[in-house]
Amino acid sequence: MSKAIQLPKWRVLIVEDDPLVQLGLEQALVDYVELTVVGLVDDGYLAVEAILEKRPDLVLMDLGLPGLDGIEITQRVKEKLPDLKVVILTSHTSDEEVFAALSSGADAYCVKGGGIELLLTAIASVSQGSLYLDVKIAHTILQEMRSSPTVKLEHPLTEREFDVLRLLVEGLNNTEIAGRLYISPNTVKSHMRGLMSKLAVSDRVQVAVKALRAGLV
Repeated sequence: MSKAIQLPKWRVLIVEDDPLVQLGLEQALVDYVELTVVGLVDDGYLAVEAILEKRPDLVLMDLGLPGLDGIEITQRVKEKLPDLKVVILTSHTSDEEVFAALSSGADAYCVKGGGIELLLTAIASVSQGSLYLDVKIAHTILQEMRSSPTVKLEHPLTEREFDVLRLLVEGLNNTEIAGRLYISPNTVKSHMRGLMSKLAVSDRVQVAVKALRAGLV
């Protein structure tokens, strides 16, 4: 099934301090010619240096690292390399860590042990501009947020904007959202601009993070 996933031709840097996990990731990616591992780093400060020097397309990022943690690394490198994609791959699953990671600019949050199939799905998703949340994480967050009081926006979301928002949080890109809602991709873009304006954010990842924090979905 993994062979059907459309992977980008990307250079990948692995930031992980567990040598067994590091080796396992490197060996797992060898089978996928589209993905080229350009480095292995086990320290936070060295990770920032390696990312800025090697300019990979994708970083597989652990959270718990010596020196700087994965959230701080992501914040620093995203300021300088906004097009860089960061997939958090960790055993940390608390809501606070998930929100902090996504707020830092991470494009995906995956739980270790999910298998190469889920990791490849996350990589394919972020390559298309989608936010990807491990299903275990998404369900936990959504359940908690639904039980939290929602915020009142100055300009309430329309029913269609809510539809787009729910699918965005599920990790769908604009084309997929359009297909699910039977509308055009341009219409989805229009709704996305409306969401960004009403939530006072500047990109789709921030839309998802703020919506989850506010209990809008």
